[in-house]
Amino acid sequence: MDSSAKEDIFRDIQIANTATYEDFYKAILNAFSFGGNQMASFYLSNDDWDKGFEITYMDMGNNDELDEPTAIMSSHKLADFVSKKKQKLILVHDFMRMWIFLIELVEISDATVEQPTVVLSVGNAPAEDSKEIDKNFQFGDDDLDFDDETYGDDDFNDDDFDMDDLNDFDDFDDN
Repeated sequence: MDSSAKEDIFRDIQIANTATYEDFYKAILNAFSFGGNQMASFYLSNDDWDKGFEITYMDMGNNDELDEPTAIMSSHKLADFVSKKKQKLILVHDFMRMWIFLIELVEISDATVEQPTVVLSVGNAPAEDSKEIDKNFQFGDDDLDFDDETYGDDDFNDDDFDMDDLNDFDDFDDN
């Protein structure tokens, strides 16, 4: 767990590989006494903890502009993406506070697991609201910094624009 405390904080959770990523997410939140009212995503990861394929908490709609498709936590079982010992995941909980959980599959067992269970708890979890929200953060175009040198010419003159030059596009046929 990402924390400003200098102590190790982790939980070992035993969970069935048939549980969904949403079940696992809720088990993690419960293990750290966090609420479940925030956006979150799991990311498949590698030994360098790079973010890979995303598994989101909720469907954000079809976005054809994404380089990678995403999956939904409630629709996928843990075994769909994680099946080997030492495989890694990153969980980002609350994108405004950016709680980051680094997850590694440490053991695969044949035991039947009815409910997710914390089998080892080390360190005291910080309060969920102990991280500050960036008060200056804003969604929207206000955050974009487009300068004329990169994105345009500050010498643009409306008189240089002629709508008649665009009339040829009316003849364009999609077929």
